Amino acid sequence: MFKHLRKWFVTRFFGHSRQRARLVSKDGRCNIEFGNVEAQSRFIFFVDIWTTVLDLKWRYKMTIFITAFLGSWFLFGLLWYAVAYIHKDLPEFRPSINHTPCVENINGLTSAFLFSLETQVTIGYGFRCVTEKCGTAIFLLIFQSILGVIINSFMCGAILAKISRSKKRAKTITFSKNAVISKRGGKLCLLIRVANLRKSLLIGSHIYGKLLKTTVTPEGETIILDQININFVVDAGNENLFFISPLTIYHVIDHNSPFFHMAAETLPQQDFELVVFLDGTVESTSATCQVRTSYVPEEVLWGYRFAPIVSKTKEGKYRVDFHNFSKTVEVETPHCAMCLYNEKDATARMKRGYDNPNFILSEVSETDDTKM
Repeated sequence: MFKHLRKWFVTRFFGHSRQRARLVSKDGRCNIEFGNVEAQSRFIFFVDIWTTVLDLKWRYKMTIFITAFLGSWFLFGLLWYAVAYIHKDLPEFRPSINHTPCVENINGLTSAFLFSLETQVTIGYGFRCVTEKCGTAIFLLIFQSILGVIINSFMCGAILAKISRSKKRAKTITFSKNAVISKRGGKLCLLIRVANLRKSLLIGSHIYGKLLKTTVTPEGETIILDQININFVVDAGNENLFFISPLTIYHVIDHNSPFFHMAAETLPQQDFELVVFLDGTVESTSATCQVRTSYVPEEVLWGYRFAPIVSKTKEGKYRVDFHNFSKTVEVETPHCAMCLYNEKDATARMKRGYDNPNFILSEVSETDDTKM
């Protein structure tokens, strides 16, 4: 009992300090920051203002949305108030009965703000209106109408584009919590399970991986986050996946694999990060999306396979049990890829025979020299 409590205490309070630093989180976010960026480079983000606004978080985007409209209404409200003040249309100037104002029924800053709002959003209550006697008011009306259309188009387009981004579609693609290593088809493979939680398909899906690790070149240069290609396939290949049900993708650990020289005992001591990518086109919007996740050595289980999750009901329907999506089952597995291939080579050599051309078989006839 005390042993389990001590294990829980160590994991609870000290487990986070031993976690490996990872470039890509489990939900696909990149853990990287840029330092010492020049001020000129920062200005580039304002040149590409559309992408900058789309990448903003919702709280900042809504702040800009509200500020843009309220600010433009108040600014033009001040301009309408200035026009009425210069033309002496305000009640404090006591205009004559025959006086024709630039804007009817503007009595102060509040009414000028309300007229600015009505003009820009085209409410048109009919109580306040521009007269034909003031060219300045007509020009200001045209300018505010054009600017209001630009603000509406940009801000509403940014909100709509933010909502319809394919990044949200990627949230319905899930990977297994762990990767496993076991035999598949007589070969040692690294397996990962991936599922589409929606019934709509991803068209032209393509899956691949990158192994990130620190390497040292023969010249002595240390390369941090060196990328090595990892090929993942399913039984039908890695192109145009039929993603209607959860798939188990696998990487064959052969002589060309970076996992070939790893073993069950040395895997936890390795320092790498396996990043898996899934690219595809959303069927409903035709927008491309990418799903990412990563695995560190502690999340790769040697000698396990995934539990079955697809079954067929009595009604003839196929049922997917996501309760067992990340569940693994321990199986007999060679403790290293090299051992498996050496065993295969030894078995193949035993089945083969070799002819020795220098070997001559001579028949010897037995003679009986003893006579009875």
